[in-house]
Amino acid sequence: MNILLAEDDVETASYILKGLSGEGHVVDHVTDGREALTQATVQPFDLIILDRMLPGLDGLSILKAIRAARIKTPVILLTAMGAVDDRVEGLRAGADDYMVKPFAFVELLARIDTIARRPALKDEVTELRVGDLKLDLLRREVTREGRSIELQPREFLLLKYFMERPGRVQTRTILLEAVWGLSFDPKTSVVETHISRLRNKIDKPFAKALLVTLHGVGYVLQP
Repeated sequence: MNILLAEDDVETASYILKGLSGEGHVVDHVTDGREALTQATVQPFDLIILDRMLPGLDGLSILKAIRAARIKTPVILLTAMGAVDDRVEGLRAGADDYMVKPFAFVELLARIDTIARRPALKDEVTELRVGDLKLDLLRREVTREGRSIELQPREFLLLKYFMERPGRVQTRTILLEAVWGLSFDPKTSVVETHISRLRNKIDKPFAKALLVTLHGVGYVLQP
């Protein structure tokens, strides 16, 4: 899963990040409420884990804003406020689940798995196709010409971003922000490296290349 974690407590965030990364999830971590809202509204996530008490903007306000924007991404609220009224308020604001600190990681993982097993909404896209390339969002499987392609989590997200926008040029800056959550250029070759790895898997073994470089401009996934 591609998960947004909004948590300002260093120990709690480290605990969750270590556990989720170990389970193969890709986690973008923010510590400020306003940044969390920005990330949640400009990037597609499979799940948002949201601390209720955040600097800048509290988690409940973020949740209400997300739902007002018709963003259906599942949200798990984390909080030290365990009273029944607090839980009810969070669920009514649009949370899919509510966990009271402190909690065991195995319980958080079980709740994530439960959310992941929920049937997709009828209007939710569960499969992307570009030519003979297919990406199954529910099973997180990629195939081309019926042959299975194994991708690392960040490669999967990169391909998903391209497949949602076939024929549209994506610049290095756009990819850094959309896939890595970076609003600045780290002056590394992370984009180029992942593009190369992705090509080796989705293009190199096949007759036709789909992922094309437009030199000096960016990259495009050709329909």
